[in-house]
Amino acid sequence: MTKIRIAVRKFDPFESTLQKLWDLFCIEKNINVEAEMIPLELHDLYEQTITQSGLKKGIWDIAHLNTDWIFDAANEKAVLDLNPLISQNPPQDYPHGWHQSLLHLQQINNGTYGLPFHDGPECLIYRKDLFENPIEKENFKKQYGYELHPPKTWEEFIEIATFFNRSEDNLHGAVFANYPDGHNMVFDFCLQLWTRGGSLLDSKNQIDINHTAAIEALDFYRQIVNNKNAVHPKSKEFGSVEAGMAFAKGEAAMAINWFGFASMCEVIEDSKIKGKVDIAELPHHKNHQTASLNVYWLYTIGAGSKHQQLAYDFLRFATTAESDKLLTKEGGIGCRKSTWNDPEINKTIPFYHKLGMLHQTALTLPQIPIWPKVAELIDQMVLKAIENDVPSSKLLEETQNNILKIIN
Repeated sequence: MTKIRIAVRKFDPFESTLQKLWDLFCIEKNINVEAEMIPLELHDLYEQTITQSGLKKGIWDIAHLNTDWIFDAANEKAVLDLNPLISQNPPQDYPHGWHQSLLHLQQINNGTYGLPFHDGPECLIYRKDLFENPIEKENFKKQYGYELHPPKTWEEFIEIATFFNRSEDNLHGAVFANYPDGHNMVFDFCLQLWTRGGSLLDSKNQIDINHTAAIEALDFYRQIVNNKNAVHPKSKEFGSVEAGMAFAKGEAAMAINWFGFASMCEVIEDSKIKGKVDIAELPHHKNHQTASLNVYWLYTIGAGSKHQQLAYDFLRFATTAESDKLLTKEGGIGCRKSTWNDPEINKTIPFYHKLGMLHQTALTLPQIPIWPKVAELIDQMVLKAIENDVPSSKLLEETQNNILKIIN
C-alpha cells in the first residue's frame, strides 16, 4: 500500500486540520493511501527536513516549511519547483486568491517552491474587556493622566502593562516568548529595531546590526522582558505557542505575537477569553512608524519524493477556499483573501478582516543563504542581553563581528 510521509509543524490546529483534510482528500479521490504525519518542533523540523536532507532523500514527501527556511531549502535543492505542476493544473484561483505578500518569498530563481499554508503577521493582541472596562479606564486616567487605549508607543506599552499587572490574580501586563529557539527573540528584536526606524541591512544590502537604533532596540527589549512588575514570570520558558496559550487562558492583558494566537483565543476549547480579544498594530517609537513581520508557513514537496504527483494533488486540495476556511475554524490562519473576508469567520473572530491592514506594514527578513546562521547569533545575543548586564553596544559589536566571519 502506498504511504505518504508528512512533516508537520507541531501545533494542535495544524495536526487536526491535516488529518481531516487527508481523510476528505482520500474520499474525494476515491483512493486508499495512508498518510504518516509526524508533528515536529521548530528545531527538529528544520533538522529533519533540510539539515539531514530528509526532503532531498525522499524520507518526507510533504513538509511544512516557513519562509525563513525556504531560500535555504530551494538552494539545497531539497524542495520541488512546483511551476511545471502549477502550469498544468493550477490551484483554485491561483494566484489571485492570495495577497501578493503571501506569494513572493517562495519565488526563488524563477521557481515556485511552496504554496501558502498558514499565516498571520505579528501584532499587538489585547484584552478588549479590560481596556473597555469603565472602572479600569477611570483608574488608569487617574494614575497616568491619559485615556486607556491600546498602546501607540512603547512608553505607553510599559505603563499599560504595569497598570494591568496583578500577579495575585494570575493576570500579568504582558507575555513574551523568550525561549531561545532561534525565532521568537530574533523576531522581537527585529520588531523593536524596525519600529525605531532601524534596519538589519546597510546601504550595500549586507547585514549590519551595530548601530544606534539596534542599541536602543536591545536596551528597551532587555528592560521590558525583565520587568517583573509588567511581564508574565514564565515568559523565559515560553515559545510562541506557550505564550499564546498563556494569553488564551487569561493570564495576560497584552501580547506581541502572531495574529494566529489572537484568532486561536476565539476557537479553541481551552480559551477562557472568547469574545474578549482584539488586535491592533504594534507600538512604535514616538518619532517612527509601526511595523509588522510577515513570516508564513508553506506546503512544500520533497525533491526526492517518489509520490510527487500525489503530493501535489493533495496540496491543490489542501489550499482550496474550503480547506483554507477549515484550517481557520480549527485554530490556524487561512491564507486566502476569501477567508479573511468570510462573514462566518468574522462572526466567530470579529477582527479577522484586519489581516489586510497588518499586511500593509509587514516587513520580511532578508532572503540570504546565511540568514539561519545570523538568526542563531541574534538569538544568542538577545538571550545574553536578558540574562546578564553586558552593555548592549558591546553585545551588538561582538555579534556583528561574528556575522562578518560568516559572510567572509
